[in-house]
Amino acid sequence: MMVRLVTFSLFCVAASVLALETQVAFREAPHKYLEHQPDDRFSRLQKQIEKGEVKLDTTDDKTFLTSILKALDIPISSQLLVFSASSLQSEIINPRNPRALYFNEDTYVGFVPGGKVEIIAMDPEMGAMFYIFEKLRPGGSPPPMMRSDKCFNCHAGNATRRVPGLIAESLLPMLSGASLETYRRDEQGHQIPLEKRFGGWHLTGQHHLKDSLANMMGRTSASRGFEKTRIEPGQMSDLSLHLLSTSDILPHLVHEHQLGFENRIFHAAYVMRQLLADGRGSLPMKAKPEMEELAEELARYILFVDEAKLPQQGIEGDADFIREFQRNKKPVSAGPSLKDLDLKNRIFKYRCSYMLYTDSWQKLPSILRERVYFKMAEGLRDQNPNPAYAHLPPEEKRAIRLILKETLPGLPSWWR
Repeated sequence: MMVRLVTFSLFCVAASVLALETQVAFREAPHKYLEHQPDDRFSRLQKQIEKGEVKLDTTDDKTFLTSILKALDIPISSQLLVFSASSLQSEIINPRNPRALYFNEDTYVGFVPGGKVEIIAMDPEMGAMFYIFEKLRPGGSPPPMMRSDKCFNCHAGNATRRVPGLIAESLLPMLSGASLETYRRDEQGHQIPLEKRFGGWHLTGQHHLKDSLANMMGRTSASRGFEKTRIEPGQMSDLSLHLLSTSDILPHLVHEHQLGFENRIFHAAYVMRQLLADGRGSLPMKAKPEMEELAEELARYILFVDEAKLPQQGIEGDADFIREFQRNKKPVSAGPSLKDLDLKNRIFKYRCSYMLYTDSWQKLPSILRERVYFKMAEGLRDQNPNPAYAHLPPEEKRAIRLILKETLPGLPSWWR
């Protein structure tokens, strides 16, 4: 669940989008989500497994999970631990048995001890695709896997603007995993203040947060309604059942940025598909204001307008995660890349999202992508830039323009 960020400029964008927003029925034409043949990282792995080209290790739950992550090219160091009752397996997730999440730029894997492995993979046309393995029988054949259609109540609701997407909650769980209080509602992204995040999650590493909602459990109280109790990772659970004992601050921040990016991109993709279908392949004149608002929202997010502040002391990210995260960075000849980290005042040194390299972005309708580039260029230019992008100093703007020009496929020929 999310809390709305009370920033006037963001409120204006959100309000205007809501005023014009096209209603999308993702199961129906022109989308036909349920009839779509996925082309995501996991669906491709599934075909390799069926052909015998890839074999998964079924010795036990941990080796099975490790082999899945390796096959999907997901770093173990991305592990996050959540103990609020979420996912299809909510009945077995609680402070005594947290769920682990792992991710890369386009695929998200969930595992809870004693349960099943769940996967969300991003199809470049339809967004989130949901898969689940049956429970493992150690030493046997890999368990059957299937697409799940039971996720839409949460993953295609208000939090994702009614299209299949990704969600993260922040709440106060009880010992059962059920929640007593919600701190954020129907919103994801790097703009959410850190003080409103992490409820129901474990948080480790040098995060320097003084008043964090992480590592906190609630108990009902006759006199005060409920009271909070701090529970450190491993205090109530056996973390040896997981691949790591950590839930580092940096993977949390990167994960949040990606969720906000993916949900905005795929909401826009569904809306544009609907508008173009209504116009029989062309964008109706009456739809152009809505496209402009979508482009403005995406440009602002890509360039980290309204990014939440880090603690005054900054943060220190896990070294293994940093190495794994940056292994596919795309530096220019001079060295800078969009995956270079700052971690003092902000997450990234160059505030332009590395998610532009993903198929999610590259498959966005070109008419919208071109408008986003135009609005980004307005914010990144030296002369008379859009004041909404005043958080970017001139030298950072120049570095971003150069990185994109040298490394990003499909950039317009007019980009300078």
